[in-house]
Amino acid sequence: MIKYMIVDDETTSHNIIKDYASNLSYFSHQKSCYNAFEAIEYLNNTTVDLLFLDINMPKLSGFDFLKTLSNPPRVIVTTAYKEFALEGYELNIDDYLLKPFSFQRFIIATTKVRDLIKPIKNLDVSSIFLKDNKKHHQVKLNDILFTEAYGNYVKIHLKEKMIITHQTLSSIEELLPKNQFIKIHKSFIIAKNKIVLIEGNLIHILQHKIPVGKMYRQNINELLS
Repeated sequence: MIKYMIVDDETTSHNIIKDYASNLSYFSHQKSCYNAFEAIEYLNNTTVDLLFLDINMPKLSGFDFLKTLSNPPRVIVTTAYKEFALEGYELNIDDYLLKPFSFQRFIIATTKVRDLIKPIKNLDVSSIFLKDNKKHHQVKLNDILFTEAYGNYVKIHLKEKMIITHQTLSSIEELLPKNQFIKIHKSFIIAKNKIVLIEGNLIHILQHKIPVGKMYRQNINELLS
């Protein structure tokens, strides 16, 4: 999960970023600040992975604020002023979004940052957050038996219960460590250590029998080799 905060003096900008980010399962909103001083106070006690930063703010500009940080997070600038782009890249920002920016452009910028952060974040992953309406369930990876595509949703099968999350199977796959989970069908990802029996093209996990798709048989062969 990538923890992000927004520093921008415009409420509309906050709403747009949060709306866009809510469609991405790997983002978790931590704080909305409306000036640089709020952000400085927050970051004195808390760390985040990504900062969405406006430039033109009262009293202390976004770039002047950024220069005060000794160990800044990843930064995506969101501004209506294209003339500051060069200065931004000199400050090692990750991307520069000109307002109003589209969801597609937002995806490009955030995917770039996700790919930079992901190798670090995946070193020690013990749980993930699953979105359910306005709730986010924290689920331990060791409790997951398998995941199942279910239309526009995904069923997360646990030993004692099942959670249905409004996410895609591919977005869930990105959250699951490859050394612990394996995709065996276009609709199923299973936990390797929960396999009880492999019988032909069926995998037994507790009382469940899960099919192996033809395209994914090689994954099973590699698991057994």
